[in-house]
Amino acid sequence: MYARLWRYIYRPRPDMRPAPPLRQPLRPWSMCPGHRQQLLGPQTFRFLNETRNLAVAADWNSLSSDRLWLYNLHYFGDLTAEEFSTRFTWHRQLLERWVAENPPGSGVGWQAYPLSQRIVNWIKWAVAGGDLSPALVHSLAVQVRYLSRRLEYHLLGNHLLANAKALIFAGTFFSGRNRWLHAGLKLLDSEMREQFLPDGGHFERSPMYHSMVTEDLLDLVQLRNLYPEVLGDAGSGVLQALDPRPMLRWLQVMTHPDGAIAFFNDSAFGMAPSYATLAAYARSLSLGLTDRPLAAIESLPESGYVRLENGSAVLIADIGAIGPDYLPGHAHAGTLSFELSLSAQRVIVNSGVSCYRESAERLRQRGTAAHSTLVLDGQNSSDVWGSFRVGRRARVLRPRTWRENNMVCAEAGHHGYRRSSGRPIHWRRWRMDNHTVYIEDSVEGSGEHLVEIFFYLHPDVRASFVENGAVSIENKVGGRICLIRMATPEALALEKSTWHPEFGCSIPSFRIALRRSRSLPANYLFMVEH
Repeated sequence: MYARLWRYIYRPRPDMRPAPPLRQPLRPWSMCPGHRQQLLGPQTFRFLNETRNLAVAADWNSLSSDRLWLYNLHYFGDLTAEEFSTRFTWHRQLLERWVAENPPGSGVGWQAYPLSQRIVNWIKWAVAGGDLSPALVHSLAVQVRYLSRRLEYHLLGNHLLANAKALIFAGTFFSGRNRWLHAGLKLLDSEMREQFLPDGGHFERSPMYHSMVTEDLLDLVQLRNLYPEVLGDAGSGVLQALDPRPMLRWLQVMTHPDGAIAFFNDSAFGMAPSYATLAAYARSLSLGLTDRPLAAIESLPESGYVRLENGSAVLIADIGAIGPDYLPGHAHAGTLSFELSLSAQRVIVNSGVSCYRESAERLRQRGTAAHSTLVLDGQNSSDVWGSFRVGRRARVLRPRTWRENNMVCAEAGHHGYRRSSGRPIHWRRWRMDNHTVYIEDSVEGSGEHLVEIFFYLHPDVRASFVENGAVSIENKVGGRICLIRMATPEALALEKSTWHPEFGCSIPSFRIALRRSRSLPANYLFMVEH
């Protein structure tokens, strides 16, 4: 609250003093692979599956563009994208245009998060062989000074990590600016202690943001290697001890057999490199990463996720808190949701994320009914509202994992519906043997309630009803993947839905739905036979 008030009152003036001299690295910067080309022409950009032209200066802050699209425009991510060196001329022209058309302290590009991303990307590009003119170097120094007075203590989380990274990069790139370096290292040290959990996970519990901050840490390792004379002493604490391997292990657990992340909280493809890409980047930095195979039960207890594997089935489930209590901006009301892959094909999924703007669609995608879990009386298990807000939160009860003969098992409950009459509690148990996945839902409490259970299907599978009301799931060529049925005769429905694998992307799909108004307690058992 103090930081929000201070940010409103204090408006720093841009410091236009000359830039300090530059330091020379031991060798050029090596870009992390896996970033898509974003600049399609000298002034044509594609972000979030939307292509726009930067025709006039006003387009940098166009009111017709989504705010996240504008943020990406000011990040200059194409400077580090695949085959960036083939677009050096476009990049140089674009950098010069940005300086000319974005006066210091004015517009979206001077907000702290775009500043942080752009500062790092300009420095990477320069160290990788890009040519920063004296005017661009001066602008870069002005941007760093401005950022140093606008750190995002009012937002916290991954934003502060980005601020710290930018200050460390700038304090290393510019000679003699140890104030920036020391401020960045101090901030990184405090935020590493705060934001990374003992199981290696980032505390916002989003696989997508976890991938982003893991790349940030790997970038800092490379920076340490390129400037040992600077970071050997100044960074002897946090940077010398920096070890991203636990973060990579966490990401490996949260990755499906198809090589991409599971969709829990705000997560989408195309925004961050995959586990395999980041692991290769780590190996190129001589971090000694080993390919330790995943166990049949992999638990991330502090993050609240569990991965079960038996035969060809891989199940990833959410059995933990939605995020830190004071920072639930990227949280969804998806407690006890899960995703299931069979023979490396995603079958049951959460519906994903396509937008951040405040809208009915943003609320729907964050809501419980957009996840493969149980909904009671049409409510959300956690009270999501706005674009990045949460009121009352579901608290998870007694999460555990265990083995049972040839089965791997997990279960948990939550009290997110306890505010309803009869004080309901939802429990879910998953059990997996070599051929069947059992999903057992129990709702404790009393009174008459509407119970809805949804299983979202990946758009690459086909669903149809067969004998006894079971649902047959087939691949694109008609081969059966599995049969989904209930232990008791219940009428299931196949409903049209959508899946959102990327921002700005909506793919038609289906969901299996069960709806029943009945008295509590109630029990349901689904079987996925494969």
